Amino acid sequence: MKGMSNATGAPQITAVDLFCGAGGLTHGLLRGGIKVVAGVDIDPSCRFPFEANNSAAFIERDIADLKADDLESFYESGGLRLLAGCAPCQPFSSYSRCRRNREYDTQWSLVSAYGRLVRRAKPDLVTMENVPQLLDHRVFDEFLASLTGYKKWWAIVECSKLGVPQTRKRLVLLASRLGDKYLSIDTIRGSPTTVRDAIADMPRLNAGECDPTDALHCSSKLSDLNLRRIRHSAPGGTWRDWPPELQATCHQRHSGSTYPSVYGRMEWDSAGPTITTQSFGYGNGRFGHPEQDRAISLREAALLQTFPRDYKFAPQGSSIKFSKLGRLIGNAVPVRLGEVIAERLVAHARAYS
Repeated sequence: MKGMSNATGAPQITAVDLFCGAGGLTHGLLRGGIKVVAGVDIDPSCRFPFEANNSAAFIERDIADLKADDLESFYESGGLRLLAGCAPCQPFSSYSRCRRNREYDTQWSLVSAYGRLVRRAKPDLVTMENVPQLLDHRVFDEFLASLTGYKKWWAIVECSKLGVPQTRKRLVLLASRLGDKYLSIDTIRGSPTTVRDAIADMPRLNAGECDPTDALHCSSKLSDLNLRRIRHSAPGGTWRDWPPELQATCHQRHSGSTYPSVYGRMEWDSAGPTITTQSFGYGNGRFGHPEQDRAISLREAALLQTFPRDYKFAPQGSSIKFSKLGRLIGNAVPVRLGEVIAERLVAHARAYS
């Protein structure tokens, strides 16, 4: 076994986080006992939150152009090497599902690029998080083929069972050259958490208002019509509860009946909905606050993604752009999921030390 051990007696695991985004996975890995030395992403907007909150370097690079030798330069000597990542999943997002064009192929090529790096760099450990639909696409079979010589485990994970206060199903894969002991998170359970647990103590806001002590605790404005709608919305209810004059014409059509959760309120004592890049908008899903007449704030969205309350997403004094920060928060791996993955990999490494 390679040298370098951490405080638990397990070999030190050193990670590079591909498609690192704002640092959700990295922050979870760090909390779980893995040393992350670098995060790689093509989006320069990720640099500030990644470096301001994590003891790791941000590398602005296109993963498609990354070489195995590049990875070698990031890792430290000794210990075990982990390659982690979540390739963008836009091909299956509700906004792009109908556009089977060149962008579709480009997005899945990033999963292929990840597999190429695994095949050539041969890290000791690999983890990938992605949308469940990836299982039905041949690129997943190709990714598995890149893991020749590894023991592998994968499953669709319901994040709410791990302590993430949202109903978020994700494909999680773990792979190791060491063996298969503890190489799963099937038996891991976190304390059930709810919307109340995550955001009940946040200061009250009106629609369009920002907390003077936290620039991210900022709620988007509502039109007069949407303000009337949210006042008629019950937690867990739908737009069908509104008076007919408040219902949108498109919802009253038969085709609109398949979107019951838009313009919905969250429920205090249940898990929230999947946090998306548009979760700051009342009309984009069940993103209405359980009792205040507004959509959840950016900070509340981050808390539901299990980021700590003091996680910095923008420099102090900078203007808050909902679309930009909503994208960083919604695209992130929940911190708690990253922590569970790390804890399991540390236990796995200890079993072979």
